Amino acid sequence: MFVVLIVFLLLGTYIMSFFGISLPGIRIASGLIILRAAYAMLNPDHSERKISEEAQEAAKEKEDISFSPMAMPMLSGPGSIAVVIGLASQAEGLMDLVFISLAIILVAGISYGVLRLAPFSARYIGPTGMNAITRMMGFIAMAIGVQFILNGIGTFFGV
Repeated sequence: MFVVLIVFLLLGTYIMSFFGISLPGIRIASGLIILRAAYAMLNPDHSERKISEEAQEAAKEKEDISFSPMAMPMLSGPGSIAVVIGLASQAEGLMDLVFISLAIILVAGISYGVLRLAPFSARYIGPTGMNAITRMMGFIAMAIGVQFILNGIGTFFGV
């Protein structure tokens, strides 16, 4: 997570320029992806996310699945990449980039702590509590996705 976000902090604006992608475009695309994930959280029974048997077997064979195509987008996916690129594009100097890097380190540390405590809290909360929390977080994620889209549209039209 840390490495991916730092790479986009330092090179994101150049990558966007190379492909001709504007910041509003990144925000709208990120919002749509977040909306899709949030919808799956709100409606787990109708979710189209099915992991193939081949991918499940490969995950079982790994000692540590934290660095895999399934785990990385959750921690450093389109939403966080869009935020980092947006912050980098507004940075006025080296100190701004240092502060953004420190924020990334802080968020990575907090994420690590939360993920380390997840098995214990899941046992304490239980399946019903986890379902309720997943739906609440799905609603919050949906609101974030909509806001990303609105910010992208607003920036595009200069509002």
